[in-house]
Amino acid sequence: MILHSNIIGEGKPFVILHGFLGMGDNWKTLARQFSELDCQVHLVDQRNHGRSFHSDDFDYDVMAKDLKDYCDENLLTDIVLLGHSMGGKTAMLFASEYPEYVNKLIVADISPRYYPVHHDTILNGLSSLDFSVINTRREADVALSNYVKEVGTRMFLLKNLYWVEKGQLGLRINLPVLEENVSEVGEALPIYATFNKDTLFLRGDRSEYIGEADSAIIARHFSNSKIETISKAGHWLHAENPTEFYNAVVEFIN
Repeated sequence: MILHSNIIGEGKPFVILHGFLGMGDNWKTLARQFSELDCQVHLVDQRNHGRSFHSDDFDYDVMAKDLKDYCDENLLTDIVLLGHSMGGKTAMLFASEYPEYVNKLIVADISPRYYPVHHDTILNGLSSLDFSVINTRREADVALSNYVKEVGTRMFLLKNLYWVEKGQLGLRINLPVLEENVSEVGEALPIYATFNKDTLFLRGDRSEYIGEADSAIIARHFSNSKIETISKAGHWLHAENPTEFYNAVVEFIN
């Protein structure tokens, strides 16, 4: 089974991996900009997300292998690889296990360390959506607002809504498996995993995902890495300050 993707542009392969409960299409605006730099941008849906296949197996080992299979299927080598949050963890593991595929690595707002589970409220909210009575996106938003107060977060989550058939809404994500395996999302990079090619870690100045204490663990796994901070941005730094994010990525890959 090969991951679903949206491919934009022609040129040097540039693969982008979304975060937990997201999808490749979340990155479409930036992808179009990157494609103008003679890049062929691959917006990949990870397993159990977006339009990719559903599976009971869900951890970083299988997601890294999924990406290898995708690269082999599409004859991709020497890629620029960018991953955000969960996608950043997949990207880190992939680069360490299959370094011959990766030219440069960009990790957005996640460290190699362990993170405790913190998605419970969101998952409970998504599980509460009863599509036997919810027939519009507006109704889904109102129901989800009982659990998720932040409008931007709800808009992000509700991008998972789709019409299963006429008049019947559903969620593209494999919610039961993601709920059961949510602890896997916070797992640390294996202690032996290293990657010595150019690596850029980007963090939001309003985010707590990469702190000063993370510098040492990042350097231990990624010997040729640097950390840069995106201003006026939290965890969704690419959406909150896309211009500064874009400029940092372009400067790095050039």
